[in-house]
Amino acid sequence: MVEAGEKPMAAAWSVEAVMLPASMVLVQAFTMGALLLSKLALNVGMEPFVLLAYRNLIGAIIVAPFAFYLDRAMIRKVNLKVVGLLSVSALFGIVLAMGLHYYGLRATTPAYSVDFLNLIPVVTFAMAVLLRLEKLAARTLAGRMKMAGAAVCVGGTMLASLYKGKLLQPPWPTHLLLRQWHHPAATAPAHHRNMALGTVYLCGSCLAYALWFIVQVRVARAFPCKYLSTAIACVSGTAQALLIGAAVSHGRAASWRLAWDLQLVAVVYSGAFNTGATFCLISWAISRRGPIYPSMFNSLSLVATTVLDSLLLGTVVSVGSLLGSLLIVIGLYAFLWGKGREMAAAAAAAPAADHHHHQNSNNKPNAAVTAAAAADERV
Repeated sequence: MVEAGEKPMAAAWSVEAVMLPASMVLVQAFTMGALLLSKLALNVGMEPFVLLAYRNLIGAIIVAPFAFYLDRAMIRKVNLKVVGLLSVSALFGIVLAMGLHYYGLRATTPAYSVDFLNLIPVVTFAMAVLLRLEKLAARTLAGRMKMAGAAVCVGGTMLASLYKGKLLQPPWPTHLLLRQWHHPAATAPAHHRNMALGTVYLCGSCLAYALWFIVQVRVARAFPCKYLSTAIACVSGTAQALLIGAAVSHGRAASWRLAWDLQLVAVVYSGAFNTGATFCLISWAISRRGPIYPSMFNSLSLVATTVLDSLLLGTVVSVGSLLGSLLIVIGLYAFLWGKGREMAAAAAAAPAADHHHHQNSNNKPNAAVTAAAAADERV
């Protein structure tokens, strides 16, 4: 006999089962749109730090209502230490990570730069191992899968960077957006096309993102208010980007002037969707399915951006870039599989560890064995 409360609960789970993957697909669509719009805005002369400052200002405005409503009880706990920690977080996660990514995007292509976004989990893992914040666990299947996935991702990146091979003629028309505009400024200036320098920028962006994730662990412990901390970090990142942007642009007011054009569209879209909406959707997905879940959808933006980059902007697709992207996708999923197994093993071992803590000394070895067996079984 079915209980009265089971049907609403089952309905809620069925809705969530649809909404969760749909929201992650939407996040990838936001990422893809932001990449293409940002590339166009940078091509027509917008400075990366100008785009970054305006984007995070809009992001702060959007997240602020959630912060004041959901985290209002923690506002009184904001002090100089918290602001300082969040400013360091903004330095790595906004100024360096996003700023270097914009410079790399300006010098390369959206399809090429999205490869490096998929490398961020792998680089974060490598950085955590070097700083001894995470164990390599080379003796376990999960650890070996993580190492193999990381190696395949690095190999795919090197292949996409160093080998072009035969140029492919896509089965779709190209340059649609540029043909529509007939605007010479829509094509990147010659001094913006520098794949080698762009690769250095994108590698630096991945490293900054990895350091930001590590800093975020401390931020979460010191000030566990995701909306309020995000709003403060966006404000701090905006201020830092303004200072650096003013120095880079030599105080030219024209660099900061926005009109009703493509640059304004890129700023509003990136701030509203790629910062505000994306943050809320990813936070919800992580709370329901864990931190690995959003990364499982990253390959969607890689494939879609490659197609739209060729379709709209006429970026040439080569055998090397396709093979490199394929290796990155394979390596990323191998890495995420290994990481997921490790997290499942840790979750399985936690109850046994708690039981072990409450048992007497005679039973401690048996509890330890039980925890280890549970972890090995899950791996």
